[in-house]
Amino acid sequence: MSDRPRIIGVMTASLDGGLHPSRYTDSPDGTVEDWTAAYEQLHDRLDADAWIVGRVTMAEMAKGDPRPARAGTRPPRPSLFQARDARPFAIAIDRSGKLHFAKGDVGGDHVVVLLGQGVDDAHLAELAANGVSYLVADGDDIDLADALGTLRRELGIATLLLEGGAGINGTFFAAGLVDEFHVVIAPALDGGDDAERIVAAGDGLKGKTTLSLVDCERLAGGAVHLHYAVRKPG
Repeated sequence: MSDRPRIIGVMTASLDGGLHPSRYTDSPDGTVEDWTAAYEQLHDRLDADAWIVGRVTMAEMAKGDPRPARAGTRPPRPSLFQARDARPFAIAIDRSGKLHFAKGDVGGDHVVVLLGQGVDDAHLAELAANGVSYLVADGDDIDLADALGTLRRELGIATLLLEGGAGINGTFFAAGLVDEFHVVIAPALDGGDDAERIVAAGDGLKGKTTLSLVDCERLAGGAVHLHYAVRKPG
């Protein structure tokens, strides 16, 4: 068994790499709804054990409010896994413990949060009370390779979809943790100077990763699905 899950990046992009479909130009070939549907169909076709996003992306789905902890509550550290047999898992990276969940799942997918060491017991108790699973790192930053190894061992996650935003995508690529990359390219442009791209990695990724085209597929709505194998250079 591999030490970590196989990581498959999956994103939708404009032709100029824009991340946000709400900013895309119109096309006579299709609509944002068509391109979103194509992405969702690809997500389902890949049939992974889990998917992972960053804090900002998960905040749009979590929709919870802070809940005071009961007096004397001492939640377990470093981990609490409340639904080991769930499939798929919805995983979020939240180093500082800012996410609040209304329940323990997102669209039926059981939530697991990866947290930094500095998160306080009150937040862990809140997650536990809402049915959310969590894993606390040994330091304030999260060792992704170590966390992924734990998810593989403890939850049996063999395949994990990496689904953004830009920062978490860039972090995974820079760390050499991505095995495949799938992009649904919409027939649209963003064009803004402030456009957020689908991958952002500080000083860039040159010398840190290589992509090789595996397949190209025409989709409905004028979109194109590009499938790449990803490897470390050398």
